[in-house]
Amino acid sequence: MPGRQDDVIPPQVELIYGRGLEYLAKSQNDRGCWNDNTGTEPGVVGLCVAAFLAHGEDPNTGPYAGVIGKALEYILSEQNQTNGYIGNNMYSHCFATKALAESYGMVDNPKIAPALRKAIDLILSAQKRNNFKAWRYTPESKDADTTVTGGQMVTLFAARNAGLEVPDEAIKNGLAFLNKCRTDDGSIGYTSAIGGKPSLTAIGVLCHCLAKEPVTKGYEKSLSFLKKNLEFRDRYYPYYYEYYMSQALFHASDEAWQEWNASNIRYMGALQTRDGSFPGNQGEAFSTAGALLSLALNYRYLPIYEK
Repeated sequence: MPGRQDDVIPPQVELIYGRGLEYLAKSQNDRGCWNDNTGTEPGVVGLCVAAFLAHGEDPNTGPYAGVIGKALEYILSEQNQTNGYIGNNMYSHCFATKALAESYGMVDNPKIAPALRKAIDLILSAQKRNNFKAWRYTPESKDADTTVTGGQMVTLFAARNAGLEVPDEAIKNGLAFLNKCRTDDGSIGYTSAIGGKPSLTAIGVLCHCLAKEPVTKGYEKSLSFLKKNLEFRDRYYPYYYEYYMSQALFHASDEAWQEWNASNIRYMGALQTRDGSFPGNQGEAFSTAGALLSLALNYRYLPIYEK
């Protein structure tokens, strides 16, 4: 695995992460998903898979191999064999597909490769049909928003890292939509350049970095906006915000990420419950996976978490 171990992992991160993985392992059901209110969604199961892989867990012979294997089988069982769609919305589809991409080449399961290709093809075909050459809630959506678009973009980067062919045009069109939603102060809005938020701006900055695009004035304004909002916390979408903010800052600014990471370690340490889970209105599986993944940049095992 490509983990970078030249930096010392903060002991509190290892404590939080280890307890979180134990919770996810113990609370997984026999079907491979979780019983809380979003834990049966393939996308949430995909985030849980990513949380294990991002810690460097061996998906074939490690102590959590069974957990990872059952979760992947659940994702595969939820895929429509005709069109490749996983779940019932594009949020779920992208995070489930991303887990397949991160498992591809690592997990000894011959079903992953064809399922991944089908899932990526659906993302690409949905974009082609979209009026904005971006994405929204369903493969047939004609409108677009930055959260769904960002999720598909990150998944395409993960697939590209896994060796799948992803057209440059798909990346350029997705970035163009995100850039159109940038407001005057550098923040990024939901469906247009209105009402920018730190969470949406983090998505835009991350996609720009993963695409390895040249620095532009717009990007610099967006990064500056994030740096001014390092203390921000999203009450409505907890863990989803931290998931993207940590990745965006890690790729964009080492100094900003170091400051953010130190604060996030304290924040997550205070939020974690006695059983290792994290509370949230989307259920403990999503909350715990999101919280752990916001700390996963400390490990850098997944290719998408490397610079």
